[in-house]
Amino acid sequence: MLAENSLEERPRKRVLDTVDRVSEMCFGLFMALTFVGTVSAATSGEDAGRKMLYTALGCNLAWGLADAVMYLVRTIADRSRRHALALAIHRERDAAAGVRALRERVSAALDPFISDADLEAIRKRVAADESLPERARFMRDDFLAALGIFIIIVLSTFPVAAPFVIFRHVPTALLISRILTLAMLFVCGFALGRYAGWSGGKAGLSMMALGVLLTMAIIALGG
Repeated sequence: MLAENSLEERPRKRVLDTVDRVSEMCFGLFMALTFVGTVSAATSGEDAGRKMLYTALGCNLAWGLADAVMYLVRTIADRSRRHALALAIHRERDAAAGVRALRERVSAALDPFISDADLEAIRKRVAADESLPERARFMRDDFLAALGIFIIIVLSTFPVAAPFVIFRHVPTALLISRILTLAMLFVCGFALGRYAGWSGGKAGLSMMALGVLLTMAIIALGG
């Protein structure tokens, strides 16, 4: 009963952690910036801003879908690898071989702190588990995370491209677009810095600088 209660009280894990959310937001911003980065004051036409938004949105819709699908592919591949290890240990009758298999998966940073006795305790629990499925499967949260990735990338289009629809004066729209983008990059960097235990302000400024450099590089390479 105590174990069941502790499981029920455990907070639900987010389907996307801070690193995932920040990475996808920055990716969407960089993709949208490749379209507005080449805009100049000479750009004209009544529908220029609307075309800019539709083009950037179409790009991020496509990349959001691709990134979401690849997230699912990466997730099932990683889970299948871990599941194969669990099955191998479950079926392995040689305890020493099971411990060696676990040792191979321990990261180099943690290896000095994990003894063979620790691994043997894990091996015994895995070997005694009769509920292991035959193969790894997707979970509901996997699809929720993929949907979250798609939404984040698509939404990141609007702060970059929407000013060109709101303001007909292209230089003004370009200025506002860049200010909004830099502000979002700062927020992303700040959140990532707090998550990693760094200085939030320094991380935000670093992300802004990195975003500018990456956008310049993407445009220079024909992105």
